[in-house]
Amino acid sequence: MEIYKNFQIDFKYVLVNEIENIRQETSGKIIIEKNKYILDILGVKRIYDGNRLYTISPEDREVTISKLNEEDENTISPSNLFNFFEEGYNYNLDIVQIKSGRKIQYIKLFPIDSESEIKYLLLGIDTKTKQIDNLIEIGYNDTKTILSVINFESDISLPESNFNFDESKYNGYYINNID
Repeated sequence: MEIYKNFQIDFKYVLVNEIENIRQETSGKIIIEKNKYILDILGVKRIYDGNRLYTISPEDREVTISKLNEEDENTISPSNLFNFFEEGYNYNLDIVQIKSGRKIQYIKLFPIDSESEIKYLLLGIDTKTKQIDNLIEIGYNDTKTILSVINFESDISLPESNFNFDESKYNGYYINNID
């Protein structure tokens, strides 16, 4: 992923807990360039300009401005989505599946932290493109989350101001600056 100047991913996010009879499914979109990103999911937009995180909720007509806590080792943020597994996990190869004619190799990741709420992760890699196809997280609380890549575009043309927050676009919104 580091070879790309930037990329955009359309994805599907599914949360399942069969014991609690919960199944939530949503889709979203993310644009990433180095450590900056714009994430749209569940009607909320999050813009990270490399310094501050702007969480925009049109439903609440509110913008929350904060610093991003990337020090939390249990958090997989958009900035570290494609390299989070390089530290803090033991891993081994798992099954190979054929999905829509593509060969997906799964890597099973086990958190080194014995107090982690994550039992294990399955990272699915398309063997031909070497790109992430999906990420499945299995928790000790019997919750499974699945992040599946629907569409991937790289080296897209973006305006210089793409990751800048423009307060004038949010007239009438409550601006909550918590840092």
